[in-house]
Amino acid sequence: MFQYIQSNHVEATQLDDEWIILHTDTFTVTKLNGIGGYCWNLLSQAQTVDSLIQKITNQYDTTEDESKIDIENYLTDLLHFGLIQHVV
Repeated sequence: MFQYIQSNHVEATQLDDEWIILHTDTFTVTKLNGIGGYCWNLLSQAQTVDSLIQKITNQYDTTEDESKIDIENYLTDLLHFGLIQHVV
């Protein structure tokens, strides 16, 4: 099973309930909502889809089925923008 972690070329800051992520190599900015920011914090250490789902369902009022689809899409987007990477 794949593990994911934040890329080395990003900086993040929290403003109220939103997160702003700057990719320093591509000069792109990505804005995350509260749940996205919570996941972002978790990704400072290697995480699997299942570990993220478990932590989100414990923290927020969601079901595992709802969270699984959202997390998979979230990770796909972060990978696409180079904000996270697979752990080797």
